[in-house]
Amino acid sequence: MYLTYIEGQWHEGNTPVMGAMDHSVWLGSSVFDGARAIHGHLPDLRLHLQRAIRSANELGLSCPHDVDQLEHLCREGVSKFPADAELYIRPLIFGQDGLLVPTRSGFALTLFDAPVPSFQGFSACLSTLARPTPNMAPTNAKASCLYPNTTRALVDAKQRGFDNAVVCDAVGNVAEFATANLFFVDKDGAVVTPVANGCFLSGITRARVIQLLADHGVVVQQRSVRPAELFEAKEIFNTGNYGKVIPCTRFEDHEMPIGAIASLARKLYWEFMQST
Repeated sequence: MYLTYIEGQWHEGNTPVMGAMDHSVWLGSSVFDGARAIHGHLPDLRLHLQRAIRSANELGLSCPHDVDQLEHLCREGVSKFPADAELYIRPLIFGQDGLLVPTRSGFALTLFDAPVPSFQGFSACLSTLARPTPNMAPTNAKASCLYPNTTRALVDAKQRGFDNAVVCDAVGNVAEFATANLFFVDKDGAVVTPVANGCFLSGITRARVIQLLADHGVVVQQRSVRPAELFEAKEIFNTGNYGKVIPCTRFEDHEMPIGAIASLARKLYWEFMQST
């Protein structure tokens, strides 16, 4: 089920929101964010909505609603679904008028059924593609124009028989998975995530998991990571809004079990979510 709010009204289905001449269609000026409603819990909703507004500003767009109005709309939309629904919440801000620089922005909020993936392992390979640097692309925004590159990495990974891809930055350090932030336990037992260096979006779920683990006495090192370290990792997992915490059980030919840290991170996140 899809439910879309646009221009003051809710609509069912995949509602058209853009025209052929809209700036976003032919010049890529759109941003979005993704939040979750899981059995009535909306973890970190305001942080996601605040990021959507910041992302719009980075692309010269203007969200027509403030964060309080966005939150009200999100909660109104969630109330239209069953209480046990698992939903993806996607505010979208897009350029409408303007030749090169957008001069007017549109807004749509879509909620749709999206069951949380099960806590099962996925496989990943090392991509030959790289994340752009901040002076090459709007990497500090959740901008739609950034996603074709990660789609290319995913297509290549699937053609090679893997579920996902690890993408590096411009100097060859590990940045993230194509679809989510990356964590691993190194050969010495330290929990590590690549340091946020501006080339990838340092996720809201990433920050939440770091804090939850720290509160539980597990320190996460944020540092530069070379791809070779992943071949010696004791466990690897990802964090992101869609799946929250998902383990990687094969990187190239290196197989790993679903580890204790990934399991703990998942448990702690679910406890946090249920408290919201």
